[in-house]
Amino acid sequence: MLRTQLARLLAVTLGAALAVAAPAPAGAEDTQPAVVVNGTFSSPTVPAGQTWASGVDGWSGAAGVASAAYAAHPRGFQAATLGWNGNAVSLSTRVRGVRAGATVTLSWDDSPYACAAQGAARRTYTVTVAGQGNSPGSFGSNIPNGSTNWFLGRTYSFTAAEDAPQITFTPTNTDNPGCGVFFTNVDAKQTAPPQQPPAQDPCAGDAASTPQCKDVADNKDQISKCKASDRDCLATVAGDGKAEKDGIADEKQTLTDFNKVPRDQKPNDAATGLCALPNALTDVPPGNAVVPPSDWWYC
Repeated sequence: MLRTQLARLLAVTLGAALAVAAPAPAGAEDTQPAVVVNGTFSSPTVPAGQTWASGVDGWSGAAGVASAAYAAHPRGFQAATLGWNGNAVSLSTRVRGVRAGATVTLSWDDSPYACAAQGAARRTYTVTVAGQGNSPGSFGSNIPNGSTNWFLGRTYSFTAAEDAPQITFTPTNTDNPGCGVFFTNVDAKQTAPPQQPPAQDPCAGDAASTPQCKDVADNKDQISKCKASDRDCLATVAGDGKAEKDGIADEKQTLTDFNKVPRDQKPNDAATGLCALPNALTDVPPGNAVVPPSDWWYC
């Protein structure tokens, strides 16, 4: 009897060890929130008594949403469609709050349309996102049975190649593409990329002995010995600003001289000052001046 109990205890212990040793599913470490706008496709709301509403707020693509009654999701969500007016249609959105380099796990639920008869092929589609290392995810719905047949908890993991990466759902059925896939309850979790290391001090290590870094260090040391209110002490390090003050004084004098120049004169007085020019050009060959100096009436 004791031997049987020991055997059972050993079996339980080994089973627990195997469970711990099993690898975690891809993306299981992504636990921080990310934002998928309108992930349950509640907007636009399908009017009471209707089956469809055109457009999917927060998503791009010429599709629409199915009413909660028609979608028949276990949690009562509306659903987006990957078929519209008899055509296959893609839908895209951006996952907000994600920076380039983050790992992201996307999750959602899917179902074949109720229009897919029992025995029809699974409704297939891909999920894609930019990034050289991000292969498209290929998915197939549960087997059609003439009504919705939801699979809960699809996942797709990727590494963001850009801030707010764009995800795209694309149907791949070739038979009856307008009768495709519902999906809803789209959510995302992430692991943010590591923080960038602080910029390296250019005067760290051996560079500290270079003349430029030595001057900077000496100035810092001198400034640290001055009280913030001691202008005389600070002036010994930063200077008294003489060059800057002289430059400002020169600009002020230039402005003063400019303002002293008279701006209104009698026409004849102004012309007198200009006559030196045409008088100096009296020897200009004909044709080299648009108006010959001899024709300048005043001079």
